Amino acid sequence: MARIKGGLNAKKKHNRVLKLAKGYRGARSKQYRVAKQSVMRALASSYAGRKERKRQFRQLWIARINAAARLNGLSYSKFMYGLKLAEIDINRKMLAEMAVNDAEGFKELAEVAKSKIA
Repeated sequence: MARIKGGLNAKKKHNRVLKLAKGYRGARSKQYRVAKQSVMRALASSYAGRKERKRQFRQLWIARINAAARLNGLSYSKFMYGLKLAEIDINRKMLAEMAVNDAEGFKELAEVAKSKIA
């Protein structure tokens, strides 16, 4: 039986990595060995970035809620505590949306939270 060389599979593997490295500068997009290292790091970073994005959005929502709560005479923690006592269960994403786009609705929530704390 004839021997089959692995050239075709190696070429496929190289092309797959080089395709992922498209747009990188210099040797990173041209040479397989350098491209492979860059692609491996980029894929690891993209995985970590997807986790980081969730943290950053939560941070943004809390900052927006805090700013709106302070306009209504409460700190963030007291506002959230008041909502918990009032058994109002709205997530931070929706509260931040209200803080930006529905100031009147947010003000009503702040009043409810104030009354429950006092």
